Amino acid sequence: MNKENEFIRIIKRNEGVIFKITTIYTDNKEDQQDLYQDIVYQLWKSFDSFRNESKFSTWMYRIALNTALTRIKKTKRRGHSVAMDKVVLEQTEHYDIEFEEQLKILYTQIQQLDILEKGLMLLLLEGKKYKEIAEITGLSSSNVGTRISRIKNKLKTQIVKN
Repeated sequence: MNKENEFIRIIKRNEGVIFKITTIYTDNKEDQQDLYQDIVYQLWKSFDSFRNESKFSTWMYRIALNTALTRIKKTKRRGHSVAMDKVVLEQTEHYDIEFEEQLKILYTQIQQLDILEKGLMLLLLEGKKYKEIAEITGLSSSNVGTRISRIKNKLKTQIVKN
């Protein structure tokens, strides 16, 4: 299999990761699509540098998060802000309106966190262990655990207030 086909196969298999990051770090569909393209481009540029020293998903998360954070920093420098679109959740056959409402509230509160906190919660919700989150973010495992604990408490407080 050639390099391009391998890359496309891997991106399609891990598309959900990119989508989650773009959802958390953007305010509207257009920005989400732009960030998605930026992430795929950065992954392609770095594809040859992947040395199998960590899991592919860890490497991919690191590049995707760094791309999102870089984009946010550039946007802040320009003073550009856009109102957040409402979180659109896919409806399934087993649609649970109460669960969907709770999920909307959670994602709304996550949107209000700072950029590092958003990333940590995204990785936690993705089911990543503290060790892997530490590898992705460059923090120590104990620091990840402490920060996540504080973020959880912060989210609980914010949700109770609303």
